[in-house]
Amino acid sequence: MDIALFSPSSLFAQDDDSSTDEENAEAQQKFVERNHQFPGMELLIREFTFHQLNANLLWPGSFAFAEWLVQHKSWIEGKRIIELGSGTGGLAIFLWKLFQIDITTSDYDDSDIEENIAHNCKVNGVIPVLPHIKHSWGDAFPTAYPDWDLVIASDILLYVKQYNNLIRTLSFLLKMRMPNSDEPIQRRNAKENGKYPGASRPSFLMSWRRRIGKEEESNFFNGCENAGLEVQHLGSRVYCIKPRETDANKTD
Repeated sequence: MDIALFSPSSLFAQDDDSSTDEENAEAQQKFVERNHQFPGMELLIREFTFHQLNANLLWPGSFAFAEWLVQHKSWIEGKRIIELGSGTGGLAIFLWKLFQIDITTSDYDDSDIEENIAHNCKVNGVIPVLPHIKHSWGDAFPTAYPDWDLVIASDILLYVKQYNNLIRTLSFLLKMRMPNSDEPIQRRNAKENGKYPGASRPSFLMSWRRRIGKEEESNFFNGCENAGLEVQHLGSRVYCIKPRETDANKTD
């Protein structure tokens, strides 16, 4: 498996070399705290004034996704969830406080990101802090058999140069399930009875608002299809991606 080596120039469609490494390192140490309004809740979120991996701010897609999830809460009730590209942790903190769900944050293998998410958990009363996994897309995942029911993310299609690595990670999280896992019998029975939409197999629920080109969008969705994943548009620029039945036990 190829290693996902991230750098500012490896993330986006257009390179930007306008800042030196020294300037970036200095800027990374600065923070600003802002109050952000989520549906029915205000959170105080500390953001980087700059982060070379773009984990610095809460983006509009997070708030739009939060509204959609509140309106479609059956998608997350009773689920074990992992969020990719958590950034500041704002969305995960909101979902934990509102629904008391089992949610794990995840982002690029970077200690500053992890520490900032922990800080935001504490100042918003989430103690102990949410579990966090440092993972660069495309790398070997630290958990051999992931047992999350739902993977979520917002506005991660901006990283057009990392689509292949993202799809590798998604394929692993959605397909590599341990048979007869030790999830609680009550939740497993609820799945089998169809209480939770799309819960018979792990799903990836994604929202995005940041504009990308139609070609890049097609490249991502075509890449998912080629990897044995089904793409369903749920409306409001929210997509559900699952493994095809014939490919459910395969990984790249």
